[in-house]
Amino acid sequence: MKNTKASYTKLLVALLLSFSVIFTQSAAFAAPSEAAALKEDGAAQYKQFLKEKFNVSLSSKVTKGEFIEAVADILGYEPSGKEVTFSDVKSDNKIYPAAAALYEKGILSGPAIQGDQVLTSAVAISIAVRAADLKELAYTYPAVKVNKVLTKLNVKSSALGTKGAQEVAAAVDTGLLPAEFYTGFKPKNAASDQLIHTLLGKVLITKGLYKKYIGYVNDNDIFQKLSSAYETSDIIDAPKLQKLVNTALEQSLITGYNIKDSRFNANFIDSLSLIYGHSDFNHAIQLIGLLRSEGLNAKVQFEPKTSAFIFLAEWGNPGPNVVKIANGNYISYSKEYDLEFEFATAADKAAFQDVVLAYAKKDEEDQAGLIVASWWQPLYYSQTALKDYEIITNNFITDPDSPYTVNPFSLNEDSAKVVAGFKAIDPNVNITPTQFWVDKPFFRYLHNEAA
Repeated sequence: MKNTKASYTKLLVALLLSFSVIFTQSAAFAAPSEAAALKEDGAAQYKQFLKEKFNVSLSSKVTKGEFIEAVADILGYEPSGKEVTFSDVKSDNKIYPAAAALYEKGILSGPAIQGDQVLTSAVAISIAVRAADLKELAYTYPAVKVNKVLTKLNVKSSALGTKGAQEVAAAVDTGLLPAEFYTGFKPKNAASDQLIHTLLGKVLITKGLYKKYIGYVNDNDIFQKLSSAYETSDIIDAPKLQKLVNTALEQSLITGYNIKDSRFNANFIDSLSLIYGHSDFNHAIQLIGLLRSEGLNAKVQFEPKTSAFIFLAEWGNPGPNVVKIANGNYISYSKEYDLEFEFATAADKAAFQDVVLAYAKKDEEDQAGLIVASWWQPLYYSQTALKDYEIITNNFITDPDSPYTVNPFSLNEDSAKVVAGFKAIDPNVNITPTQFWVDKPFFRYLHNEAA
């Protein structure tokens, strides 16, 4: 922002925008209060995640068949089509596809499924251990080791059978069965709602299918983790998609784009999360400190990002990480990041904007009272509706052969043109327009309006 706000905005647009390719007052560092502290996810959070991500909703009295269906759903398991025969479940039974899929994965052994029976704690744990790919570990447990572990539950191995006892012991040791379930554990009782959802959540965690985050805003080591994540990130190279979007850039179909790696996707619950993008690492450190000082705790995921934009030859030396194009200009690449936050409540999520607008949004040159490197038009957005946000479109592009994607942002009314432009370049492009909610300053930026 040396000369004019307009020149800054042009460069910012290029650096940020529109197009992402996917590769998750008190003193600024005041100690977090007890009220702001967040606990690790438990049954309630797992239940919400299962509902929002997989539309899995289980009643308080769950049958074994319902649990089998839930496990197959969350792990995406489907039967291969090979014949699988059970003694009590025919191929036209509602639970047959899930049972067959889990049988083929070695999670169920048959020949009887007993899907109509009430799910017991022991059976739920056994299925969960196998679904979490922990059964081989479990079956290494000798009787002495099993009995020692089971003393925590005040349960005899004879009440579980040899393999059942091994599976429960392994569930205890690996954390699949958390300590809050030890007291009063009755293996043959109906599995509680809390136990069922905790086991499903723990299966997802063990399989790497739950949320991904480096820590919490209030963690004592969050700055160290953030620094490590930033230092180990680098300029991202995605040749196949870059060829497509660079062509669009040269044709002025877009003004810039970002490259990300979907393997860093936080997989947070949409209704509680939002994404904040920037290029300055010190800004990220100060933003976390700002949130702490304002009592806003949240899970944090660092997502590396590389921006690309047209650098005009008349601007002088383009610096490193550039590609010269036919008209003499350059495509310049720079290292950036997204921070994805998941808050404990929707109210905390909504409060994020108040903090940013007060302390991280520039409204005038040399403005005091802001965290370092604050932008005229910051970028943060949500997949669910928020008051005082605007709706724009992500013309989402994927590459089936890689973890990278392109997220070209546009005004809703411009989406059809953007989609058509990409299809003109590559008729086989995988592009899916989706709408989301973005802060008003960035929305004005898309309209070429002042901050």
